[in-house]
Amino acid sequence: MTAQSSNSFASKTAQGLAVLLIAAIFFSLGIWQLNRAAALKKSLVTATNVSEAIVPLESIAKSRETLPAQAINRWVKFSGHYVSDFKAPNQVDGAGKLNDWEVGLLQIGTNEGILVVRGLWSERLLNPDISQAMIIDIQGQLLAHQFDDHSINGDGSISRLDSSVIVGLTGLDLFDGYVLASAESHRGEKLIRQRPTPEKLSSRIPGFYWQHLSYVVIWWLMAGVVLYLPFYRRRVAS
Repeated sequence: MTAQSSNSFASKTAQGLAVLLIAAIFFSLGIWQLNRAAALKKSLVTATNVSEAIVPLESIAKSRETLPAQAINRWVKFSGHYVSDFKAPNQVDGAGKLNDWEVGLLQIGTNEGILVVRGLWSERLLNPDISQAMIIDIQGQLLAHQFDDHSINGDGSISRLDSSVIVGLTGLDLFDGYVLASAESHRGEKLIRQRPTPEKLSSRIPGFYWQHLSYVVIWWLMAGVVLYLPFYRRRVAS
C-alpha cells in the first residue's frame, strides 16, 4: 500500500468515525428528550392523582428544597405564626374570578417559613384580634410556585406566588411553593372568611410533552441525515 493510498484510507476512516460520532450524539439527544417527555407525563399523572388525606407539611416537603412532584396538590396541615403580610394582585381562582389575594408568610418553628394564601385582600381586616404572636393552625392545598409574574414587586405586593421573590425580605428557611388555605383556626376557633378555590386539576397532556416528542423526531432525523450524507456525496461525485 502506497503512502498516498494509506493516507486516503486513514482520512476516510477518520471521516467515517466522525460521522458515526455525530450521529450517535444526535441519537443520544433524542433518547434524552424522550426520557424528558416520559418524566413530564409521569409527573402529570402524579400531580393529578392526589390523595385526599391531610398530612403534616414536613412529612412530604422540606424547606430550602425543590417541591417533590408527589407533594404537589397534596392537602397538608401545619401551625405557626404570621410574620409578614403581602398583597398578590391579579390572581385567578378555580372559578376563573380575578382578585387580589392576601398572602401571609407563616413562620413554622424557629427558622422555617411558607407562603399561605389566606383569602381576599379586600377582607384582610376581618380578624383584627389576630396578632402575630398567636399560633394559627392551617389546613390547605400545597401548590407549586408560580412562574409568571402577575404584577410587580414593591409597596407590600409580590409579583407572583413564589418564595424566591421574598428571599431578601426574611432570614427564614423557606419552603418551595405555597399553600392555598382552606381553613385557619386559633385554639380551635375557626377564622371565617372567603377562601379562593384552587384551579381544577387536568389530566390533559400539556403542550411541553408534545414539544419534547417533536424534538425527539428532529434529533433522530438529523442523525439519519448525517448517516446518509456520505452516501449522497458519493452518488453526486459518481
